[in-house]
Amino acid sequence: MSSVQANSIKNIHKLSIAPMMDCTDKHFRMIMRKITSKALLYTEMIVAKSLVYTNTKENFLDFNSEEHPISIQFGGDDPRILKEAAQMAQDWGYDEINFNVGCPSPRVCSGNFGASLMKDPETVAKCIESLKNNCNLPVTIKHRIGVDDEYSFINLNNFIRCIADAGADRFTVHARKAILKGLNPKQNRTIPPLRYDIVKKLKKLNPELLIEINGGFTNIDKSIQALNDFDGVMIGRSVYKHPLRWSEIDQRIYGINTKPKSASNIIISLIPYIEKHLSNGGRSWDICKHLINLVEGIPKAKIWRNQISNKSIKKELDIEYLLKVTTRLKEMGY
Repeated sequence: MSSVQANSIKNIHKLSIAPMMDCTDKHFRMIMRKITSKALLYTEMIVAKSLVYTNTKENFLDFNSEEHPISIQFGGDDPRILKEAAQMAQDWGYDEINFNVGCPSPRVCSGNFGASLMKDPETVAKCIESLKNNCNLPVTIKHRIGVDDEYSFINLNNFIRCIADAGADRFTVHARKAILKGLNPKQNRTIPPLRYDIVKKLKKLNPELLIEINGGFTNIDKSIQALNDFDGVMIGRSVYKHPLRWSEIDQRIYGINTKPKSASNIIISLIPYIEKHLSNGGRSWDICKHLINLVEGIPKAKIWRNQISNKSIKKELDIEYLLKVTTRLKEMGY
């Protein structure tokens, strides 16, 4: 079994769980923290303007202390707004700030941020400078290799040099270009071809920069192989849909001698968290919509998921029932 030695400060975040809208909320992050103690977790993208102008900032900023290390991702294009957002992120206790220049959503791009900002590196640089100058946190950036038909390696390299000069601490590069006209966000995750070779060339040309690769990583073996060429690997949909396939992150990526947890152990360990959420007026579905992905590839897994889903949606699921069906999983060795 191959492994990676965690022996360099620059590789402290060798593996991260990508920010994903409607996925990486605090409940999913708590589930992932039961699977890995070391991987860097991200919030969903937060629109900086919405954060600054809302009266309920905790709805955007709240997270559990167990989630560290955690990065907050902002979207926006106004350095003045980002200045305030950076200060809030630091005051709230986040470990890092990430700036989104990769989201291809039409709604996001119509607001002149996300992937469309790659066409305006000077504005991106001003945003990074504003974030850096108004907090003491690392400021990183997530972007694509290009946008629409304007891609060229020279433009990509010039983009990251410009952003590096503005103070970006790490670059997370989704190895696909974004096609803003003609493809929806889901298609933008699969149709533009992956070009790991371009990101590898970018790293070789800029060895002093921390460059993390994102896109298409579906298992730990592939991630370990990528760490031979890059400073980090970001995984997304694969870890959301199949979290237990990544149960050996701490052992194989970070060299920690600990036993991977089973689905039943993870669920049982989350019972106090779920009880607290329910006692505060939360819905069981808030957590169970993520929890059900833990159970797959075993006898009657679909039946288990349907039972939990249906009872959660109907607000009929209680802790006693969850413990009962989870204990059955444990008795079966899962």
